[in-house]
Amino acid sequence: MSSPTAVHHVAIKVRDLARAERFFVNILGLAVLRRWPAPDRLAERSLWLDLGAGAFLALEKTSNDSEPLAAEGPGLHLLALRIERAERQAWIDRLANAGVPLYDQTAFTIYCRDPEGNRIGLSHWPDPA
Repeated sequence: MSSPTAVHHVAIKVRDLARAERFFVNILGLAVLRRWPAPDRLAERSLWLDLGAGAFLALEKTSNDSEPLAAEGPGLHLLALRIERAERQAWIDRLANAGVPLYDQTAFTIYCRDPEGNRIGLSHWPDPA
């Protein structure tokens, strides 16, 4: 049996699906692949966004306000998306213009948070700034 060869999908729980969609689609530029309705069909329960190479990001609606979505304990630590080194400053500017502050940066990655507080990295590893 062979080992896994690529990321199939990553799922993030969000309280406000519309707000998360605005961030990931309008600011980060990910394309919508599919919308999944809630069981009552009155709202959406999930939104799938294209990450390229057959992978997708699933934004899953949760109603649990006490769930620590961005806790420092075990769980999703970071979603890092690949960018081109030459576009690093353009991404910094794009986030700033959208009112999304950076909370850290390294020679390879800029870091912000989505509307739910999840850590998002935009990385150009192995090409340093």
